[in-house]
Amino acid sequence: MDIATYKNDVWGQEVLRGVSWDLLWLVIVAAFIAIALHAIFEASRKRGEQPSSGGERVQRHDAIDRAYHWVMAGSIFVLLVTGIFPIIGLEFAWLEIHWIAGIVLTIVVAFHILRSFTQDLGSMAIGPGDLKEALDGTTKPGKYSPAQKSMHAVVTILTLLVIGSGLLMFLQIDTPWWERTNSMSEATLGLVFFIHGISTLGLVGVICLHVYFALRPEKLFYTRSMIKGWISRDEMEANHDPQRWKTEESAEKSA
Repeated sequence: MDIATYKNDVWGQEVLRGVSWDLLWLVIVAAFIAIALHAIFEASRKRGEQPSSGGERVQRHDAIDRAYHWVMAGSIFVLLVTGIFPIIGLEFAWLEIHWIAGIVLTIVVAFHILRSFTQDLGSMAIGPGDLKEALDGTTKPGKYSPAQKSMHAVVTILTLLVIGSGLLMFLQIDTPWWERTNSMSEATLGLVFFIHGISTLGLVGVICLHVYFALRPEKLFYTRSMIKGWISRDEMEANHDPQRWKTEESAEKSA
């Protein structure tokens, strides 16, 4: 199976066209195999009683960060549908919807980057110590586990690649603000298409895993926190080290 596709330019030279979309099925199958293996492994493990969701609440995500998460998720979903469905044969007027969703994603990511400088960057930063912590299995993490930090880092890299290459492609189409310039050589444009495509395929795989883990029964309290903002004190202490998590003074008693 080829990773890339090629074409002949106006001079008859072979140049890169973009990613081979046959890889899409490989990515999906690989993601579902990984999910199945993890589910089998987890089913074989004995788990104790799940922590209670009642009692004192600890704020995990502010409202503005939850809004950012869901707007980003929605824009990525629209981008994937409008970018991939036409490739697999489902034709519709996708281009305008695609670039509008791309602009929305660019804005919310730029906002997230700016906002991150006002928050505790160290809580999400990943380093060699996180690998040791993940292999140890006995040390509780701070606010974010090594797996959550890794997911955030991978999604960040892939999203920035999608946005960067997408903006370069955006300059090559007609929009309400400019007419297409055709300023790139075919070889350069092919490279941009390849980067955009391969990072898109990466996002497909990562999102499959992200959704799976978000729906795992023992992880549902994290998903709830991305909707309601909080986890219980019991859930926090069962899964995190309170000494390594600087909680805000927003904990409250449930009614």
